[in-house]
Amino acid sequence: METVSTNKAFGGTQGVYKHASAVTGTEMTFSVYVPPHAEGAKLPVVWYLSGLTCTHANVTEKGEFRAACAELGLIFVAPDTSPRGEGVADDPEGAYDFGLGAGFYVNATEAPFATHYRMRDYIEQELPALIAAEFPADMERQSIMGHSMGGHGALTIGLRNTGRFKAISAFAPIVSPLNCPWGEKALSGYIGTDRAKWREYDACALIEDGARMPSGLLIDQGTADGFLENQLKPELLEAACRATWQPTTVRMQEGYDHSYYFISTFMAEHLAWHAERLKA
Repeated sequence: METVSTNKAFGGTQGVYKHASAVTGTEMTFSVYVPPHAEGAKLPVVWYLSGLTCTHANVTEKGEFRAACAELGLIFVAPDTSPRGEGVADDPEGAYDFGLGAGFYVNATEAPFATHYRMRDYIEQELPALIAAEFPADMERQSIMGHSMGGHGALTIGLRNTGRFKAISAFAPIVSPLNCPWGEKALSGYIGTDRAKWREYDACALIEDGARMPSGLLIDQGTADGFLENQLKPELLEAACRATWQPTTVRMQEGYDHSYYFISTFMAEHLAWHAERLKA
C-alpha cells in the first residue's frame, strides 16, 4: 500500500492510498478517515460506496462526514467505483453509465469486462483484508452505506453478507437494477442476458429470495431528484420489504436532488444511525 496524501482533520487523519489489486489487475485508489482514538484501540468501520462517474474523491471532498466520524469514533472507507488504467475496457460510445466509473459492484462475466471488472470481490474480500492489516479497524463491527449506484452496491453487498455488516443505509439508491435502464444496461453488459443471474445484484430480488438485515434499512431519497421515477424507484424496495417484514425506513426528503448537497445534509444522521448499531 502506498500513501498518496494525509491531512489532519477534526483530530484524526484523512488519507488517500493506492495499491496494486490482484482482483482487478489494476492499481486501485481509496480513501480512509481514521478519527482520533486511544493508542491500541480498534474502531468500527463504515464503508461508503459512491455512484456513477465518481471516484473516492467525491465523498472525501464533499461528503462532510469527518466531524461526525470524529465524534462517533468511526473509520470511514471510500473505495473507487471501477477499475481504471491502460487496457481496462470502457463503454465503446463513452457513455457515463457503463464502463469506467460505473462498475456497479459486480463480478463481470462477459468479455471484455470480465478481465478487470471484479468490484464485488474487491469490496467483499480484497480491500477489507487490506483495511484490517493497515488500519486500527475492528472488523467485527462493520456497516455499509452508499449513494445511487453505490446505494445499490451497499444494499446488495450488505444483504449478501449480513453476518459481516451490522447495518445498511443509502442515499437515493438504485433499488432494482432488474427494473431500470441503468441496471438493465449494466447487468446485461457485465453479466449477460440471463436475467436470473441478475438477481444476486438486485436488492429487491435478494429480499424476495430471503435475505434479511435484522437491524433494518435506512433510505433517504430527495423528491426533486431527476432520476427518481425512471431509475431509482424506492417504492419497489418498500413493497419488497413490506411483503417480507424486512424492517425499512424510507424518508422522502422534500426538495432535495441527487447531489452531494443532499448527501451532506443527512450524512451525520446516517452515521449516528450506524454508530448506534455498531456498538460493541
